[in-house]
Amino acid sequence: MSAFPVSPEKSDQLQRRMDALGVRESDIEESFVRSGGHGGQNVNKTSTCVMLVHRPTGLQVKCQETRQQGLNRFFARRLLLDKIEEKRNGFVAARRAEIEKIRRQKRKRSRRAKDRMLANKSHHAEKKAGRQRIGPE
Repeated sequence: MSAFPVSPEKSDQLQRRMDALGVRESDIEESFVRSGGHGGQNVNKTSTCVMLVHRPTGLQVKCQETRQQGLNRFFARRLLLDKIEEKRNGFVAARRAEIEKIRRQKRKRSRRAKDRMLANKSHHAEKKAGRQRIGPE
């Protein structure tokens, strides 16, 4: 019987990945807190959100993807292993670059860029207005 409500194959795969990364179950501190968001009474009364702390690295993960505590335990372990793998393999720089790209996309446009964009819009609107059918007036 698996410790998580997932197929034995997935549970075995998680265990193999933990072994490959050298993460022991005793290194993981697990706690349960109440989730937030949708879910109604179930969310307000049961502690389905899982918090994991990997003591050797100090990495912390919080997972509340589903309303089932067991599934959240499984997902939280996968997230923790992803973070540990990123830290060891140096994928942190790629992640940081991705975050910076999103920040640039959300940044406010400069006044000059905004004026240029609005001018292009009005030019396009004029072209479309010129294509309209002439009515019987």
